[in-house]
Amino acid sequence: MAAAVPGEAGEPMKTKHLFSELDHDRITAAIAAAEKHTSGEIRVYVSHRKVQDPRHAAAHQFVKLGMDKSKHRNAVLIFIAPESQNFAILGDEAVHARCGETFWEQVAAAMRELFRQRKFTEGIVHGIETAGKSLAQHFPA
Repeated sequence: MAAAVPGEAGEPMKTKHLFSELDHDRITAAIAAAEKHTSGEIRVYVSHRKVQDPRHAAAHQFVKLGMDKSKHRNAVLIFIAPESQNFAILGDEAVHARCGETFWEQVAAAMRELFRQRKFTEGIVHGIETAGKSLAQHFPA
């Protein structure tokens, strides 16, 4: 698995505040649109806990959700820990083998900038759409 993680700390945001700011319908629609073009799977998980290492926490959640069991090992998890002011993007083995670490770093950098601007839905949707394009290219439906 591969991850991209921002390392910037700041004023912690309560998870319930993030939920109230997110456009859940837009995020769900972005996932559905991305998954139409790929055999891959994309999920977004928002943690209610503070996490020291978002990469480790995301990897744990990835396995807990059974995402490591996908037939083609082509699942992507966007893990967000608002109370810790961090997140991670994980792509399973086959995704990472095709995309590489630089891809995840670029996706995370764009998401991080949107999050800094408090454009949380836009940041998540950007991550979904970018991962979805890569999945569609490497793992078509």
